[in-house]
Amino acid sequence: MIITFLGTGSGAPTTKRNVSGIALRFTQRAKWWLFDCGEGTQHQILRAPVKLSQLEKIFITHLHGDHLYGLIGLLASRSLRGGGESAVELYGPPGIKEYVEGIMAVSPVHLQYKLSIHIVSPGVVFEDEEMIVRAAPVAHRVPAYAYAVEEKARPGAFRVDLAVQAGIPAGPLFGQLKKGESVTLPDGRVVCGRDFVGPDIPGRKVVYSGDTGPCQAIIELAADADVLIHEATYAHVEADLARRAGHSTAREAAQAAKQANVNQLLLTHFSPRYESDEGLSMEDLLAEAREVFPETELAEDFSSHEVKRMRQLIGE
Repeated sequence: MIITFLGTGSGAPTTKRNVSGIALRFTQRAKWWLFDCGEGTQHQILRAPVKLSQLEKIFITHLHGDHLYGLIGLLASRSLRGGGESAVELYGPPGIKEYVEGIMAVSPVHLQYKLSIHIVSPGVVFEDEEMIVRAAPVAHRVPAYAYAVEEKARPGAFRVDLAVQAGIPAGPLFGQLKKGESVTLPDGRVVCGRDFVGPDIPGRKVVYSGDTGPCQAIIELAADADVLIHEATYAHVEADLARRAGHSTAREAAQAAKQANVNQLLLTHFSPRYESDEGLSMEDLLAEAREVFPETELAEDFSSHEVKRMRQLIGE
């Protein structure tokens, strides 16, 4: 899994940062998912290592414009450019269906693919054989959800050495044992495949907060995550502004990461005030977060981050 930021600013786009949009790429599947779709996201996609035709799912955290206003144009362009005939699944809070269908009714959009819209509620919102996505309500001025994307654990490696020690002949029996099946050997012994397979390989976990003030829900959702992507709209000296707007400071994001025991924190959704030459800077946001949680980075438009399993990073 690779995270690519398409927009890392808040409120309105600037010359340095577009508004919210995050691509989560699955390199082995040639598919990717989009989290939030602020105005201009499709322009960002043109400059990013993703193809609109390979977009599979879209998750919207809430219905504020800087997370939503690029959606209809992106859906339309996916048809106009060709190659986008595969279905798209759209997930979002109550109101997302009315929003999409209302705009399409007034300004007709003829999609060349099936668009399915799912209304999010707390708990599991998607699951297949490989992945599971959970949603949790967070603390914002409108109904808003954070999302956790988790890979399911995979079976461990087949222990050829143990099979050889047990006198099991190489060949088709190895394949059956690797699947965990019980097999009868030529000498009449019955062996169980589970005894010849190593521990399950844990999947990776990525959590995206969307817009939120400090809340227990994001800490619980992000528990033991490999990566937490958390908004950090303000510096902590401006916590009063954050409270009024339903946002978090960089320090509060770091505190959530620490309490959730995550491996890495990526900050995003920055107020444009920290890009000016006066007052506090982006470096100040990073410094205050790292005082609490050292494994913190600032997201930049088009920056990419490979999601590594925690045990790989700590050398297990």
